[in-house]
Amino acid sequence: MEIFNRPTDINFMGKMRPAMFFSAIVILVGLVSIAMQGGLKFGIDFSGGTLVQLHFKSAPNIDDIRDGLKSINLGESTIQEFGSKNEILIRVQRSEEKLEYVGNQVKESLKGKFNLEDISVERVEMVGPKVGRDLREKALLSILYAIIGIVIYISWRFEFQYAIAAIIALIHDVLVTMGAFSIADKEFTLVIVAAFLTIIGYSLNDTIVIFDRIRENMRRRGKTPLIELINVSINQTLSRTLLTSGTTLLVVLALFFFGGAIIHDFSFALLVGIFIGTYSSIFIGSVFLIYWESKFKAGKKA
Repeated sequence: MEIFNRPTDINFMGKMRPAMFFSAIVILVGLVSIAMQGGLKFGIDFSGGTLVQLHFKSAPNIDDIRDGLKSINLGESTIQEFGSKNEILIRVQRSEEKLEYVGNQVKESLKGKFNLEDISVERVEMVGPKVGRDLREKALLSILYAIIGIVIYISWRFEFQYAIAAIIALIHDVLVTMGAFSIADKEFTLVIVAAFLTIIGYSLNDTIVIFDRIRENMRRRGKTPLIELINVSINQTLSRTLLTSGTTLLVVLALFFFGGAIIHDFSFALLVGIFIGTYSSIFIGSVFLIYWESKFKAGKKA
């Protein structure tokens, strides 16, 4: 299936300088946001603590909930809406009590502000700080192992410079998505790690399709400049790229708008990842190949 009736002739590499500038600005803004917030906002999976989800019959006042919690001394707490104004998530730093007791304790603390019959405890979760730290380390290692595996595979399947180009594109995607999470004030949890691994796989697949076409065209390159050859290769795979991204985007949009609060952050990560993964496959990885050849030729002439 083709989107375009005739071959396209878009000068993608002619726009590589503005694209690189755009990427640098987006990554910088994300990193500044992360730095200003003192790092990523880790969820209970990684930071440890206790989470209590409450359902109210009518939308509560957050300040009333915060005042009620002061009476039970659970330490510093974070209160936020979860999906709708009637659903409230309460995160506390510590609790030595059993899960069932914590939920009831939180509910009882609100009896001076709300009718307890209008409140139900939906779930209570607890993660110790040691377990959270261990999960955080394993999550980071899983991303690192995935990247190492990618380097080995692409070096074997193509050439080393293609592997480096793909890794640079993947790191670009991860940094942009992390920045988007920080700017949107969303939590980094185990579910989001799964989303990042999905983004890495999706972006890599798109990148390999373009690299494969570049390699095919390199065999009959002749005296064609690499920039022109890459432009031709991207245009030849453009219909496939847009079809894949478009159909995937439709599914992720459905999850984002209709999937509910539980997978909202997961679908948000995929939404950002699809856009930025498609963009990096065209501009980031391919630009590095041009840089590599220019340095390689310069080294030979020297």
